[in-house]
Amino acid sequence: MSAAASKAVGDVDTKVYLSSVSSWEIATKHALGKLPLPKAPSELIPEIRRAYRIAVLSLDEESALQVDRLPTLHRDPFDRMLICQAIVHGLILLTPDEEIRRYPVRVLW
Repeated sequence: MSAAASKAVGDVDTKVYLSSVSSWEIATKHALGKLPLPKAPSELIPEIRRAYRIAVLSLDEESALQVDRLPTLHRDPFDRMLICQAIVHGLILLTPDEEIRRYPVRVLW
């Protein structure tokens, strides 16, 4: 993560969210054995969110329906939904994924 991204996330005035879509992806990859974690995602994710004061961003209908308007530049369904949430809610995505930069979203890394 860049110094600018670290500064933004560490700023007490910055509201940081973890999308329920990301939690779903983490849990799915962990269940498939593709993401080793020190404990179950159902325990780990809430603990980390609380420790770092990260709010949950639930998947709402408007964001889900936004996917219908996205060009198919990125094939990953989890990333596409995160893009939709960022568009609908005017959020900045914290990601190193260059493909996401092809969409009309603000990205920080």
